[in-house]
Amino acid sequence: MPKEFPEAAVFEIKETQLKSPIIFAGFVGAGLVGPVAINHIITELEMEEIAVMRSKYLPPSTVFMRGRLRHPFRFYANKEGTICAIICEITLKLDGLYTLVSSILDWAARKGSKEIVILDGVASTEHDDKAYCAAEEDLVRTMADKDISMIPQGFITGIPGGILNECLVREIQGLTLLAKADKTAPDSEAAKTLIEAVNRFYDMEIDTSELQKEKDRIHAEFSELSQKYAEHREEISGMYM
Repeated sequence: MPKEFPEAAVFEIKETQLKSPIIFAGFVGAGLVGPVAINHIITELEMEEIAVMRSKYLPPSTVFMRGRLRHPFRFYANKEGTICAIICEITLKLDGLYTLVSSILDWAARKGSKEIVILDGVASTEHDDKAYCAAEEDLVRTMADKDISMIPQGFITGIPGGILNECLVREIQGLTLLAKADKTAPDSEAAKTLIEAVNRFYDMEIDTSELQKEKDRIHAEFSELSQKYAEHREEISGMYM
């Protein structure tokens, strides 16, 4: 293990044979929709942790969940090696953002991935049970057939925006699925809406019933992170319509 922290590097902790996986990613944003949804996908698909992001641009923070210590920026894969998930449970500043983005997409390229899907929330006063998308034109039309609406205009900022920008000049398709979410608290209902959109578009069967049943637990576990997001909202990821 090198003593100095790298600019940004995906450090693999488990050797896994990946098969051009589709990658789902969730970062801190409105309603913590990304982390809540990705955490649920990881659980339901029984995915295993395979790597972490090491970078001097990550704040010196770690995450405790139910008393268990875990790295805040983790990579997972399903047993078949066909699906990966990236979850980040800390707020990220703009410093070094493109270095982190490049590291993620370089890793994706090495694994033969052709598609990365970012799940995120749009700050709103109420959830409307609808999924929205931002993607290249042909894909937007295909998504409309699955009841996923196009976002007419807006700005996607922070690391989701950086990833989507970089995908435009790389051989990997980038898109984001969005749901209107609570501005001040973890929003499991918005996360449920996004996972159901994933099920429709990718012909998957991820059960979302636990998201509703465990709403109070999810709120408790992610409430501190939600508070930190509110404090640093101007500097991190978000979707503005």
